[in-house]
Amino acid sequence: MNHNARIFYGKRMKILIVEDSRTQAVHLKSLLERNGYDVIWAENGKTAWEAIEQDPPDVVITDILMPKMDGYELCRKIKVDESTRHIPVILVSRLSDPEDIIKGIESGADNFITKPYDEDALVARIDYIFVNMRLRREKRSEMGLEVFFGGKKHFITADRIQMLDLLLSTYEEARRRTTELEKAHKELQEAYRRIRTLEGILPICSGCKKIRDEQGVWHSLEEYIGSRSNARFSHGLCPECAERLYPEYFKKKPV
Repeated sequence: MNHNARIFYGKRMKILIVEDSRTQAVHLKSLLERNGYDVIWAENGKTAWEAIEQDPPDVVITDILMPKMDGYELCRKIKVDESTRHIPVILVSRLSDPEDIIKGIESGADNFITKPYDEDALVARIDYIFVNMRLRREKRSEMGLEVFFGGKKHFITADRIQMLDLLLSTYEEARRRTTELEKAHKELQEAYRRIRTLEGILPICSGCKKIRDEQGVWHSLEEYIGSRSNARFSHGLCPECAERLYPEYFKKKPV
């Protein structure tokens, strides 16, 4: 946990988070504050824009689906205003549809993150933005491009650095999700292996009750099941065995 303040241009870095869910906002605010950022919160795009006009933050992290003004519209307002266009905007997106990326570029977004938040990845993404902010301020090479996607026309105006950042952030999220899916897949395979080994017909000795494995080796019931599941055994005697082994304790008392 890093309690050191993040300093940029001689001042502590301030982040505005825009999120209509109070629970999500509190979680994200806590995450950022313990990593050294000053954080303010707005519950929708309209309130966020008013806060930006009064006291511009260093970075805006905004959800997309919100009442009154969504994340795309807020991002566009920030990027068309000469006094605020330098502020990096990070969109919280599902990235489940390529159109999310197109709309993000079209609105002028600088980066993407996804929920649930990965703390290390999010902090690294913000630090990357701050490190490259000076370059962004010194040179903006803009270009315009009309693209047709998903049955709609989109006019993209974005500098090369912004487009590179968006592509890199999209790649990082895709790689993180792939790693998580691979881990989940391995866990499911292991769970299936454990279940599968205890399915089907088990060859068991009718005398000593040992079980024969796939290699033809005989194992005690406890050993066989214990090595193929999380089951553990405690031992005792059922009433029938107790009476057979210790008949003297079960002799009927004379009436």
